Amino acid sequence: MKTIRGKTPVRRLWKEAKSLHPPQREVAFLLQDWDDAYNVGGMFRVADGLGATLLVMTGHTPVPPDPMISVTSLGAHRRVPWERFEKHEEAALAVVAAGWSLVAVEIAEEAVCYLDYSFPDRVCLALGNEASGVYGNVLKHCEGAVYVPMLGKGRSLNVHVSAAIVGYHARLDTGTTEPGQ
Repeated sequence: MKTIRGKTPVRRLWKEAKSLHPPQREVAFLLQDWDDAYNVGGMFRVADGLGATLLVMTGHTPVPPDPMISVTSLGAHRRVPWERFEKHEEAALAVVAAGWSLVAVEIAEEAVCYLDYSFPDRVCLALGNEASGVYGNVLKHCEGAVYVPMLGKGRSLNVHVSAAIVGYHARLDTGTTEPGQ
């Protein structure tokens, strides 16, 4: 196998993938009280890569033009629309009022594996603080909660890595197979 080089062949590959696996639903993300600007930059790249509609940052989550965000976002912070809310619950209510179904990526009561969840057509994934998770005042506005199962010894993944896994699945999954098949 040979590595593909050059913009034209890569664009052709992406176009082919998009036609074979078209987006199934619209995705946004709520970043609640994140501490690390590098995580925010990584999240901008994830959001750009999967064609997310919006990033909503709350509390003390760093926002552009933070230089650490631009280092890891590689310009994605200029392409992905974002909003900032001081209060977490205010952001959750605004997301729901804008017609999004809010779903937490969190170990919570009645949470299900992201592979077994039926994502709504317009979903905003709530991702909590790196250490504390999704706060109760945001969780109470969520329609559901999903988690990424850990198959090794680690207890969790980096928050923007979890966002990528769940976000791509929500965006592209056709929902045509039964769980476990």
